[in-house]
Amino acid sequence: MLVHQILKSKSDDAVVTVAPGSKVSDAAKILAERKIGTVVVSGDGVTAEGILSERDIVRVLAKRGGAILNDPVETFMTTKLVTCHRDDSADEILQKMTDGRFRHMPVLEDGQLVGLITIGDVVKARLTELAMEKDALEGMIMGH
Repeated sequence: MLVHQILKSKSDDAVVTVAPGSKVSDAAKILAERKIGTVVVSGDGVTAEGILSERDIVRVLAKRGGAILNDPVETFMTTKLVTCHRDDSADEILQKMTDGRFRHMPVLEDGQLVGLITIGDVVKARLTELAMEKDALEGMIMGH
């Protein structure tokens, strides 16, 4: 399965972004309200400058305390982004996420943000694929 197929299967393919100067507390509020694990940091809503996850916030809160909630997200965002393209395979993405120990990956096309996939999206896609393969094999064995 390819990334563009995964994006099509998502019920909501919108990418939630925040500006680099947004407060960490604002980002945390968005994460909680939308029940999501990450926001892409983008000044224009089109290019990905960084990513800020709930894990990033928790880690810095543990180190520096609640005062960081008033700091801009650009202070704590991950800037060395691992991204993918629409034509990448689910297996490649799963391997990158597993190796990098992260759960969210921006999808870029010509340098522009076109989606965001999660490890859950990829696992769901792979399970669907495996179920279809299983059904096909069972059909072959049974002579259908």
